[in-house]
Amino acid sequence: MIAVAEEVCPEKKDVFNAVSLSASTITRRIEQIGDNVYAQLQHKTKEFEFFSLALDESTDVQDTAQLLIFIRGISANFEMCEELAALQSLKGTTTGEDIFGKVYQTIEELGLDWSKLASITTDGAPSMVGVSRGLIGRMNREMEERGLTAPLQVHCLIHQQALCCKVLTWDSVMKVVVSCINFIRAKGLKHRQFQEFLSQLESAHGDVLYYTEVRWLSRGRVLRRFYELLPEINAFLHTQNKTVPELSDPEWKWHLAFLRDMTETLNSFNLQLQGQGKLICDMYSHIKAFEVKLELLLGQVKKHSFIHLPATQNLSAEKPAVPFPAEKCVEALEMLKAEFGVRFRELHVYAKEIRLFQNPFVADIEEAQPSYQFELAELQNCDVLKDAFKSNSLIDFYAALPNDTYPNIRKHAMKMSTLFDSTYICEQTFSGMKLLKNSMRSRLTDEHLHQCLRLAVTRMEPDIQLLISQMQAHSSH
Repeated sequence: MIAVAEEVCPEKKDVFNAVSLSASTITRRIEQIGDNVYAQLQHKTKEFEFFSLALDESTDVQDTAQLLIFIRGISANFEMCEELAALQSLKGTTTGEDIFGKVYQTIEELGLDWSKLASITTDGAPSMVGVSRGLIGRMNREMEERGLTAPLQVHCLIHQQALCCKVLTWDSVMKVVVSCINFIRAKGLKHRQFQEFLSQLESAHGDVLYYTEVRWLSRGRVLRRFYELLPEINAFLHTQNKTVPELSDPEWKWHLAFLRDMTETLNSFNLQLQGQGKLICDMYSHIKAFEVKLELLLGQVKKHSFIHLPATQNLSAEKPAVPFPAEKCVEALEMLKAEFGVRFRELHVYAKEIRLFQNPFVADIEEAQPSYQFELAELQNCDVLKDAFKSNSLIDFYAALPNDTYPNIRKHAMKMSTLFDSTYICEQTFSGMKLLKNSMRSRLTDEHLHQCLRLAVTRMEPDIQLLISQMQAHSSH
């Protein structure tokens, strides 16, 4: 860098020479900036009226269990704050008691008021949700000992959606698809020949995709690509003296087309649930809408109507020799519908609270809790506030709501605003952790990894001027 400065701006050489760029210095600077952001978070938490936590646990490249704890809090004027509360390393066991100890430590270090804890969102693992030995059970006992109401328990909605998809296993289709893909891509020469084969045919795609079961969207994308390349794949396999009778079986093609359409529909739903900063009411609306779509699809498939299933509709237009296997497809849809009903049953328990938060103007006053009834009566008969509700975001509307007139409705809105609907932010941060602490940087300490992740995900601006004022420049040697 000094050599570059001598060529580009020699008059600034002394300035660059005063900058220390040693590995230890860079490490120290990152940790100092991270500490500054954490100090800001500690100050911010004192303003929280309510807060919620999202937790997930994974292992790094050294097999150290890392527990991510994210916090979302809200102030009296509805300023939202979503930050990494802590990355806690678990060196031994990862039981519910171990996780509770780390959560307890995090809450105490941030100086949080336990009475303001609104909800806890987890991935649904036994160590997290166990009633007796899990984190949730332990948290509930802690709240009971403190004389407080237990926080709402939210099982990651994206994780539940992925579990629902598992009822559509259809191994008769997936085993054939995966076998063909592995045959093509297992050896480099064969893979290159397939790519060249597609190029000569001027195919719309240049390759097939590997299937990865743990990735939420993998199956849908693999099936879509496989279905679109089905004639080319069949032809290529024949050139390799490999016969796959299912690829020419009309009934199997029906199954492939239907599964392709359903996984595409499920992928679209999954993408709606992904993202940071989403409100629980928006996610609930997506779930309710998908349940309606499932009911609609079920009725249409029974009538052999495929208006919302493009691949199945195209195959139907070709008038295959074997009729559409309605019984099997209807059974699959009914299983999927039943699974959604079971998986999201807990969310429906909170339906009244969610709907009240989402639109207080359509809430049934008689069914509302007594503390809300008079306030709802005032609110629903105020034309000015009705217009404000239509023209502003939900958070801005509640922020402008007079606290003297609507204290309980505002308090309810604050609580619901903090709820994490999924552990998406944790999953996303773990992806960043895999890049930061990889096989080439496996000696990264837990503390430094924590600070690197904090700076990677924070929305706060570090106070650089304050940090500069606290240190003295040293020239490089």
